[in-house]
Amino acid sequence: MFLRDQGRWLEQVRILDIEGDVVTVRYTTDDEDEIASWEEIIRIDNIGSVTRKLSTLSKRHDSAMLIAEDCPESER
Repeated sequence: MFLRDQGRWLEQVRILDIEGDVVTVRYTTDDEDEIASWEEIIRIDNIGSVTRKLSTLSKRHDSAMLIAEDCPESER
Protein backbone atom coordinates (compact mmCIF):
# COMPACT_ATOMS: atom_id res chain seq x y z
CA MET A 1 0.00 0.00 0.00
CA PHE A 2 1.46 3.35 -1.02
CA LEU A 3 0.71 6.36 1.20
CA ARG A 4 0.75 9.45 -1.02
CA ASP A 5 0.90 12.01 1.78
CA GLN A 6 3.95 10.33 3.36
CA GLY A 7 5.55 9.02 0.17
CA ARG A 8 6.12 5.55 1.61
CA TRP A 9 5.14 1.96 0.94
CA LEU A 10 3.67 -0.37 3.56
CA GLU A 11 4.40 -4.01 2.73
CA GLN A 12 2.31 -7.07 3.58
CA VAL A 13 -0.64 -4.95 4.76
CA ARG A 14 -3.85 -6.55 5.98
CA ILE A 15 -6.95 -4.35 5.83
CA LEU A 16 -8.85 -4.83 9.07
CA ASP A 17 -11.73 -2.38 8.70
CA ILE A 18 -13.15 0.29 6.41
CA GLU A 19 -15.48 2.78 8.03
CA GLY A 20 -16.50 5.86 6.09
CA ASP A 21 -13.32 7.37 4.65
CA VAL A 22 -11.02 5.69 7.19
CA VAL A 23 -9.14 2.39 6.69
CA THR A 24 -7.58 0.44 9.55
CA VAL A 25 -4.59 -1.69 8.52
CA ARG A 26 -2.11 -4.00 10.23
CA TYR A 27 1.44 -4.74 9.08
CA THR A 28 4.83 -5.89 10.37
CA THR A 29 8.23 -4.22 9.98
CA ASP A 30 11.50 -6.12 10.19
CA ASP A 31 14.52 -4.00 11.13
CA GLU A 32 18.04 -5.21 11.92
CA ASP A 33 17.39 -5.37 15.67
CA GLU A 34 13.66 -5.96 16.01
CA ILE A 35 10.40 -7.05 14.44
CA ALA A 36 7.45 -4.76 15.16
CA SER A 37 3.74 -5.15 14.51
CA TRP A 38 1.76 -1.99 13.67
CA GLU A 39 -1.88 -1.03 13.40
CA GLU A 40 -2.52 2.21 11.56
CA ILE A 41 -5.62 4.25 10.71
CA ILE A 42 -5.38 5.90 7.29
CA ARG A 43 -7.71 8.19 5.35
CA ILE A 44 -8.73 6.71 1.98
CA ASP A 45 -7.65 9.95 0.23
CA ASN A 46 -4.05 9.30 1.35
CA ILE A 47 -3.89 5.84 -0.23
CA GLY A 48 -2.28 6.15 -3.65
CA SER A 49 -2.07 2.49 -4.57
CA VAL A 50 -2.74 -0.99 -3.23
CA THR A 51 -0.80 -3.93 -4.64
CA ARG A 52 -1.17 -7.63 -4.00
CA LYS A 53 0.96 -10.48 -5.26
CA LEU A 54 -1.34 -12.87 -7.07
CA SER A 55 1.12 -15.60 -7.90
CA THR A 56 4.77 -16.56 -8.09
CA LEU A 57 6.38 -18.64 -10.80
CA SER A 58 9.86 -20.12 -10.83
CA LYS A 59 12.11 -18.94 -13.66
CA ARG A 60 13.36 -22.50 -14.10
CA HIS A 61 11.68 -24.32 -16.96
CA ASP A 62 10.01 -27.38 -15.51
CA SER A 63 8.04 -29.61 -17.88
CA ALA A 64 6.42 -31.29 -14.87
CA MET A 65 4.71 -28.03 -13.84
CA LEU A 66 1.02 -28.55 -13.16
CA ILE A 67 -1.46 -26.43 -15.10
CA ALA A 68 -5.17 -26.42 -14.44
CA GLU A 69 -7.26 -27.71 -17.34
CA ASP A 70 -9.45 -24.59 -17.35
CA CYS A 71 -6.45 -22.21 -17.46
CA PRO A 72 -6.75 -19.93 -20.52
CA GLU A 73 -4.08 -20.54 -23.17
CA SER A 74 -2.86 -16.93 -22.94
CA GLU A 75 -1.98 -17.40 -19.24
CA ARG A 76 -0.10 -20.68 -19.61
